[in-house]
Amino acid sequence: MSSRNKFGSLGLLALLALAGCRQDMHDQPKFKPLAMSDFYSDLRSAREPVEGTVARGQLHEDTYFYTGMVGQNPGDYMPFPITEDVLKRGQQRFNIYCSPCHSRLGDGNGVIVQRGYRKPPSYHTERLRKAPLGYFFDVMTHGFGAMPDYASQIPPRDRWAIVAYIRALQLSQGATTAEIPQGQQFPSTPPVFRGDPGSGATQPVLMAPEQPKNEQGEQPK
Repeated sequence: MSSRNKFGSLGLLALLALAGCRQDMHDQPKFKPLAMSDFYSDLRSAREPVEGTVARGQLHEDTYFYTGMVGQNPGDYMPFPITEDVLKRGQQRFNIYCSPCHSRLGDGNGVIVQRGYRKPPSYHTERLRKAPLGYFFDVMTHGFGAMPDYASQIPPRDRWAIVAYIRALQLSQGATTAEIPQGQQFPSTPPVFRGDPGSGATQPVLMAPEQPKNEQGEQPK
């Protein structure tokens, strides 16, 4: 077959292919968003979902996980185990979203408060130390007083991680030495305050316990 015949055959195939692409394949019958439709008596093209329809990923069967409530009252347990990773995540999210008002210590003296914003209560008050865990989750979800809700910014699992970290903050302020695991306690020797020549301030410095000496007044080697 000559080159002229080859190009002629290809051109014919191209014309046939173009002829098969009809405009009505582009203009398919459909409802355009918010357009009027005389198909329905109310003339609305947008219809309500079928009753009982649940969007993908929004079944929310675990009511407590998404609300923090048991019936009409806040629950007082975590919906999943607290691990080191959960606390680290809670600390990170707390420092981002909560500390500007509540401060990183949870005492309510954050940087925004120092600039005139309404001061929130300290987490270390007796009332909030006794508050159930679900209470903190509910406040983050719906807001309270001057505090807006954070449901759109913080996913439910991160809200629970923050709740766990808040409880850890509270425990850290009221914990006794007996509650600290062995091997993680500070030495019993009281801190020695040493001056800083550069600033004139004093700072606590933990010194190692003094070693026993022998009869000659020398420390054993």
